[in-house]
Amino acid sequence: MITFKKMRCIALSHYGSTDVMYIKETTIPKPKNEDILIKVDAIGVNRPDIMQRKGLYPAPRNASPILGLEVAGKIVEIGKNVINWDIGDEVCALVNGGGYAEYCIAHQGQALRYPEGYDAIKSSAIPETFFTVWANLFQNEKRYEQKSVLVHGGSSGIGTTAIQLLSSFGAKVYTTARSKEKCIACLKLGAKYAVNYLEEDFVKAIQKHTKGKGIDIIFDMVGAKYFNRNINLLNKGGKLILISFLGGKNVKEFDLTPIMTQKLTITGSTLRRRTDLEKQLIRDELLLEVWPLLSSNHIKPIIHAVLPLEQASTAHNIMEKSENIGKIILTT
Repeated sequence: MITFKKMRCIALSHYGSTDVMYIKETTIPKPKNEDILIKVDAIGVNRPDIMQRKGLYPAPRNASPILGLEVAGKIVEIGKNVINWDIGDEVCALVNGGGYAEYCIAHQGQALRYPEGYDAIKSSAIPETFFTVWANLFQNEKRYEQKSVLVHGGSSGIGTTAIQLLSSFGAKVYTTARSKEKCIACLKLGAKYAVNYLEEDFVKAIQKHTKGKGIDIIFDMVGAKYFNRNINLLNKGGKLILISFLGGKNVKEFDLTPIMTQKLTITGSTLRRRTDLEKQLIRDELLLEVWPLLSSNHIKPIIHAVLPLEQASTAHNIMEKSENIGKIILTT
């Protein structure tokens, strides 16, 4: 049990640019019934952190207002109903907030032991992207042999995770990225074809590459900007999976006809507002299906940069400029 009460965290003076973030001293949170308190060593930076900083993605009710959705470190205190975890265990965890701090609360069912051979930095790059990709692409569908899947934003943390997992499960992965360097990185991770969307129309490029066959599943975080093009690229019986709307959330006009005639499915979800039980079920599947792949180095989280917590604004600037390939990590 910790004997002091204060910790450093990243706070916001108000919603806005990276300039609103500053280091603040605050009270260390206390773990409740099924919670664990983690002494944070490393923190993964994610797009939702930027959206929350701007006031576009508020924290759920009763969640910490501090930014940060994934951490890794050592358990220093546990709630009275916690089972299977002990003080001193090293874990990475998905959290509802509070990650940009020296101590963070996590629900016991959203924590995972480090994969074999992993340290805190590598482990902190796992939870948010792997939970998201698994929940949307694998929880209800694990047969990907011979299926074509388009992953937009292939060089992002989500994208690099999706490409590796889909390739491991036998999918033929297509992707989009904003530079030749990023396209090459995606190909090295297992993508079969990568389109630089700043130089080519991805629909025409992929249709040409597939000789008009199109795509079975599209995994998209762009949203409105790509909606009609995504629909036009899907094969009969295809599925569009939406996980964000970085390119807008309102589609002004679209034709419903191909959705019906092509028997298309459009679905989407967010991770943060799922129940603790839903997240625990995802955690359990990751431990069974994905942890062996990580421990054997068959797949791995891709890390672009590691920065101290004090440079959180620099991390956000890198991500907002789309300079990163993979994850950005903060250390305490």
